[in-house]
Amino acid sequence: MSYLIVRKVRALAFGQRLSEAGILGSMGTVGDAYDNAAAESFWATLQTELFDRQTWPTRRALQSAIFDYIEAFYNRRRRHSSLDYVSPVEFELSLTNQTA
Repeated sequence: MSYLIVRKVRALAFGQRLSEAGILGSMGTVGDAYDNAAAESFWATLQTELFDRQTWPTRRALQSAIFDYIEAFYNRRRRHSSLDYVSPVEFELSLTNQTA
């Protein structure tokens, strides 16, 4: 089987599993340049800053590490290019100070 056929079969199987679970997949279409850019950027960052730096003895330990990374670091302290390289907390404070 060619690579493209294998990809299509996998995509159909994945779509069927989503449907069985009651989940609606992405509504993006071919050619939508930015439909998934933010998510792709996040996953690439998570891969580089967390997954590539260590291993975990259990799934539970990995789950906890992912939660800590997102809630304690990524969402609060990490500087984001889309926020002019300030952390989300600093960005929110600057908005609050502008309106005060």
